[in-house]
Amino acid sequence: MFVGTEKMVEIDLLGPLQVFQMANEAAEGSSIPLPYAISVVSTHTSGRIAGECGIEIASKGHYSQVASPIDTLLVVAGKDAPEFEDQAFFSWLRTTSPEARRTGSICVGAFVLAAAGLLSGRKAATHWAYAQNLREKYPDTEVDAESIWVKSEDVYTSAGVCAGIDLALALVEEDLGSKIALHIARMMVVFLKRPGGQQQFSVALKAQMPAGKSFADLAAWVAQNLDKPLSVELLSDHMAMSPRNFARVFREETGVTPARYVRQARMDAARIMLEQTRRSMDEIAALCGFGSDEVMRRAFVDEMGVSPVQYRAAFETGPLQQR
Repeated sequence: MFVGTEKMVEIDLLGPLQVFQMANEAAEGSSIPLPYAISVVSTHTSGRIAGECGIEIASKGHYSQVASPIDTLLVVAGKDAPEFEDQAFFSWLRTTSPEARRTGSICVGAFVLAAAGLLSGRKAATHWAYAQNLREKYPDTEVDAESIWVKSEDVYTSAGVCAGIDLALALVEEDLGSKIALHIARMMVVFLKRPGGQQQFSVALKAQMPAGKSFADLAAWVAQNLDKPLSVELLSDHMAMSPRNFARVFREETGVTPARYVRQARMDAARIMLEQTRRSMDEIAALCGFGSDEVMRRAFVDEMGVSPVQYRAAFETGPLQQR
């Protein structure tokens, strides 16, 4: 169940909502019942949810009207979330959350969970632009400004905007397994999202890898070890295969060579760090395994036609400049 406050960011609701709906569609025609009874309610007494982009959603009603048990409770909010004050709703969250299997928030919805006391003593994620505000407002919460989403026991929080889709995919993977999560990721055409510094792969990246569990595991391992010399020998050793056989099978199943895959993973990691952090070029190059900023510069020019400096500059006219 989603609970929306006003004015929420529409994609924070509609993106994850689509993930769960597609999970239901994937189950249609099978022997298993539909996995999710999806519902959306509002903190507004009218039951409506006004979006920041001007869309108004007619939900199923006010949260207080929910009578059935809640399995997954997700809070969606908007840029006014840091100032959101609804003591009755906070009290309802404190009562309802322990009875749910899991509770979560999308983007700045973390402020609502924190205001209700649900993030006290926990690690949490939110949009990077609001991370310092959350950290200062709720010092008893360990704020992770770089992860796509964070699980702290039975409470899940996600970073900004499209990261809500990553969280929803992860929840579907927990419930229904990687096969359905990968299918949804492919259908939604979502790709690698990795935060600066953690090189975390979302479920979506695995959609670019073979469905075999071993190669999906390799994708995650590569993401966590980009600063290492990821030679064919090292990758094949990790897979307990001979280098020659590994290179052949990898190319057959992915359509690219191991070297090409590693280079692209490094490019993606560097790109996200350039967009979302203020790390130096030398530091990004080292973390992503380029060895030097000059090697990284050549890779960017080859792949994207611009240097890392030019790529970062494209983001410096927006909110990132004020970080």
